[in-house]
Amino acid sequence: MTQRPRAPLEPALHRIVQRVEELPGTTTLTLMPVEERDRLASPCPGQFAMLWSFGVGEVPISFASVGSRGELRHTVRAVGPVTSQLANAEPGDLVGARGPYGTGWNFEDLRGFDLILIGGGLGLAPLRPAIEVIGARRDEFNNVVLLAGARSPSEFLYIGELGKLCRDAQIEFRPTVDHLPSVDDLARWHGHVGVVTELIADAVAQPGRTKALICGPEIMMRYAARELCSAGVDAAAIQLSLERNMHCGIGICGHCQLGPLLICRDGPVITYDVVREWLEVTEL
Repeated sequence: MTQRPRAPLEPALHRIVQRVEELPGTTTLTLMPVEERDRLASPCPGQFAMLWSFGVGEVPISFASVGSRGELRHTVRAVGPVTSQLANAEPGDLVGARGPYGTGWNFEDLRGFDLILIGGGLGLAPLRPAIEVIGARRDEFNNVVLLAGARSPSEFLYIGELGKLCRDAQIEFRPTVDHLPSVDDLARWHGHVGVVTELIADAVAQPGRTKALICGPEIMMRYAARELCSAGVDAAAIQLSLERNMHCGIGICGHCQLGPLLICRDGPVITYDVVREWLEVTEL
């Protein structure tokens, strides 16, 4: 019997096969298609999927890893009804997924350059598959450094695995936290204390031969891009992963508009020279 083709906006049925609590309220879910017809096209690092919690709604979530067996991996922070339902889902639960959508990190443009990866908070999730790709293709790039920040040690995403992941990928890892709120934090944290943008100047050795990938809170990305440009890095060499309120994921509804751009269609990965003007407009 021939199966009915899926409508463009119809979610494909996936089952949660693994759940890892990264932080309180932040969970990494691994999903597998229920049937072969539910298997999505292989995503590129930096792209996103629309995840559907049945009976609640759907949200855009970046891929936290790009598998080869059809699995999807997403890190979800509970901030609203849909993400709360997803973050608290258990292995065996069913969710919907459609995609992949949007633009990914442009690795071909990075070949032969020094790379600076800058991540803050949940922004480390879209950078995680970039680290995997860079590690697998390490001989194509020059020096690579990851500047990663969080508000405090207890809020540092993937802190238990980032060090090993970077060592395996031959990437220098420079973590920082905004502050140390407790005596325990003071005793166990031996890295830098301060915002992640403070690490940028020392990381830029060859401005004309440096390219950057940035993902995190928008204010952090704005200041990080400015700092890179002040250090001599060209605006077109800086890739940002932007976030807006996406409803359709395919450029129809207009909710994710940023100036002349639709982030779901033209992004989420866009170079700084293209979006600089619009990021400077308050609350746009």
